[in-house]
Amino acid sequence: MEALLPLVIQLIAGAIGGNAASVALKQQAINVVARTIAGAIGGIAGGMLLGMVGGEAAMTGLIADGIGGLIGGGILSTLAGLVMARAHR
Repeated sequence: MEALLPLVIQLIAGAIGGNAASVALKQQAINVVARTIAGAIGGIAGGMLLGMVGGEAAMTGLIADGIGGLIGGGILSTLAGLVMARAHR
């Protein structure tokens, strides 16, 4: 169970980060479900990348997972929104 906790935190933080970034940028091309899925996937990737570059050395593991998830989710959701907006033109 302990091994799944960082993954769950990354998923949730990524979904929150993805939705927050899309709302902040007022992206209309991608719906809430797609934003949440893209954010969750980005959250996992962001958390893993932060862990690989040594982000956990300076922060507690779960905090680093959450921050990486927020950032990764926001970035991937933003990119997905940009691609969808460009496809609709």
